[in-house]
Amino acid sequence: MPKTRKQKPLLRFAVLAVDAALFTLHDKQLWVRLIRVHRPPYFRNAWGFPGGLIHPDETAEDAVHRHLNAKAHIAESKLYMEQLHAFSAVDRDPRGRVVSVAYLALTPWDALSRREKNDAPDARWVPADDTQTLAYDHNEILTAALTRLSSRAASTTILSAMMPDEFTLTEIEHAYELVVKKDLDKRNFRKKILKLKILAPLSKKRAGERARPAALYRFASPRVVEINAL
Repeated sequence: MPKTRKQKPLLRFAVLAVDAALFTLHDKQLWVRLIRVHRPPYFRNAWGFPGGLIHPDETAEDAVHRHLNAKAHIAESKLYMEQLHAFSAVDRDPRGRVVSVAYLALTPWDALSRREKNDAPDARWVPADDTQTLAYDHNEILTAALTRLSSRAASTTILSAMMPDEFTLTEIEHAYELVVKKDLDKRNFRKKILKLKILAPLSKKRAGERARPAALYRFASPRVVEINAL
């Protein structure tokens, strides 16, 4: 059998890139933002995380905001973001040696514009547990991002970066269950979350269709602080 000629890498030296795993909560699901990745002959109309190379005159943080805005159509002002991990497998990018600095990013669904909420030909929201096979090593990045999010949800108020301005105790409980992938005891969870005093009660209630009106809350501080939530 004749040997196939190995394609020469397009990039001669190692370069730095960024990728962003951007999540939101909506319609009782955890969603992640993906963009179309069309890089023939390596990827044809695949999907992956928003990202790209870092320019020589910008920081990694500047680059990830630029790529999220340009490729995922998400404005910088609506994001909470923290650095996740550097992914440096030698063969992670078929074009050549690329090291990616990945970020965990969160946004509230209600803070997004109609354009940011809607799917586009080059960007879409997908349930985080139904992404299938992603481009590059983005399935590995997804696993790392979900693990970090779960861990941080249990030990900080990071879910405040995805919750709406006002919510019921049932909604915050369900958000925790989605992220940590664990069924919580309703009575114990509510007792503990209220004892932590991270939620501020509102003076209004939400009327239910078949239940009595539910009390509404918001996070007492927009800052992400350390707690023992679970």
